[in-house]
Formats: sequence, structure tokens, C-alpha cells
Amino acid sequence: MKKAAFFMGKGGVGKTTISSTIAYQLSQEGAKVLIVSLDPAHNLGDVFGKKLSNEIKTLETNLDGMEVDLAVWVGLYLKQSKEEVRANYMYHNAINLDTFVNIIKYSPGTEEYAVLWAIEHVYKNYSAVYDLIIFDTPPTALTLRFLAMPSITSIWVKELSKMRELILKKRQTILSLNPEASILKNPNSPGSEASVQGATDKNDDQIYLKLSSITGRLSELQRIFSEESYLAVVVNPDTLSVAEALRIRQELNNLNVHINSVCLNKMAADSLRDNVEKSFEGFPVFTSQLLAEGVRTAADLGRIDIAGIKADIKTQNCGDLR
Repeated sequence: MKKAAFFMGKGGVGKTTISSTIAYQLSQEGAKVLIVSLDPAHNLGDVFGKKLSNEIKTLETNLDGMEVDLAVWVGLYLKQSKEEVRANYMYHNAINLDTFVNIIKYSPGTEEYAVLWAIEHVYKNYSAVYDLIIFDTPPTALTLRFLAMPSITSIWVKELSKMRELILKKRQTILSLNPEASILKNPNSPGSEASVQGATDKNDDQIYLKLSSITGRLSELQRIFSEESYLAVVVNPDTLSVAEALRIRQELNNLNVHINSVCLNKMAADSLRDNVEKSFEGFPVFTSQLLAEGVRTAADLGRIDIAGIKADIKTQNCGDLR
């Protein structure tokens, strides 16, 4: 059962409007929907005329919304990293942890992990509460990076786990030669047999257990993306947005994550649809024409024709949609 829907695409193609329209119309039909903005340049609240934050807020009947504050999630990620270093490594007293955290803050991948943990939090806590959770994603680059993180990081974690197993085997060898080896003693608990620093069995080693926990979380996120999510790419009838959508499809295919449909937004002529359908042969292409006067109130979302993609979301067995 697909309980989540992600709308992706180049910046400016209309992802927020399309995702908001689908969320609004489904909620008006009786489905309980949560719409979540992952885009650092939020404008979801503007569509509904309400100020949104990390806290869920009611937008309309059966429709709630929130805007993920990446700065908050980056802060939580860094705090967790700092606590883990302090808990698991003896040498943390020899380094300035604040400097270490500041380096991580601006390191590649930090923002992507923050997005991942935000998605995990929302899905884990609210997928049973709502019929469907709709994610309005950032422009292509950040979206591809956070969707790629579970599979890419899993490779690193797998190798780190192998290295940790070798370390534990070496410790076992040392212990067999010298049962009193000082490296196996916990300096904070004199006389204890094993510690975070001195475990010899992977089932007792906190670092190995943490790596296993990360592997489990990443595998679950990969499963959510590949099995429990409806993925739609929003394009405009122009060369650049179509080219970027094709790149999204190819990159996701490489990760064994596949898009479900293409939404051609702002279509002006049938010939343009033919071009998009040729580019995405084998994928359903749905169209949407925005209101000439634009979306000024939430009620305007009910006037936008997105019947095709809305019906496809239903037939894909998303949530308990009728």
C-alpha cells in the first residue's frame, strides 16, 4: 500500500501548486491528508494563506500541513552526532567537539541526512494517522541527493561494519594472549569486563550496534521510497524541465526507485504533450492547466483539473483512498 506521494521536478515547474491541488481535492472527497513541504524555500503556507512550521497545522477539513525547517533538523542531527561521539569514543576529551560539530554542519551530506530523518519522522509517526502523506520536494539536485542517500550510505556503513568486525576479532586475539590487556578495560568503570571501548563481541559493541541500527533505518527508508511511495515528476512544456525530468528518472532507476507518472503542467498545445509522451514512453503522462488568474485562495485549488493524476494515485492503491 502506498501511503506517501512525492512530487519532484525542476524549480518553478509548479510542484507546490500541483501537490497542494491534489491534497486539497482528495481531502474534499473525504480522505485525510497531510501535506509536507521539504523545500527550504517554502511557499506551501502561502498557497493556503497560513503560516506553517515544523508543527502540523490544520489547513482545511481533512487536510493538515507542515513545512519542515531544515535548520532545526540539521541542529538535531548535529546534536545526535555530538552525543554519539561523546558516548562511544574515549578520545572525545582530546578534541574540541564544538569545532567538530561545526565542521559537520557545513559538510556535504548534512542537509540531505536532515531531510531523510525528517521524512522518516513524519512517515513513522503519521502514516497510520493519515490516508496519504504528500511531500512537496525541493528542486532536483537536493531531491536526488536525499533519495540517493539510503542506498549510497548503506554501502559505506556495510564496509564500516566489516572493519569494526575485524577490530573486534583483533581484540579477541589480544584478549586470548593477555586477559589483562588494558585496552579492554573501561577507564570509567574499573574492573568491568567490557565497555563501549572494550567490547570484543559485536553483540556487545555499541559502535557495531549503532552501525547495524543505521543500516536498518536506511533500509527502511529505501523500502518506503521504492515500495510505499507514489513518485510523480512535474514538467513544463519546455526543453529544460523535460531534460531535468529525464535525469530524475534515470538517476532513480539507478537506485532501483521508479517514478509512477509524469504531470505536464502549464500545457499550451496538444503537440507539446506528444513530445513529452515520446520522452517518457511507457509512463502515464497527465496534464494540468493552471488558472489564468492564478491561485489566490485555497478554494481555487478545487477548480484546477488534475483528474488524471488524481485517479492514478487512487488506482495505485495509495492509502485508503476511494
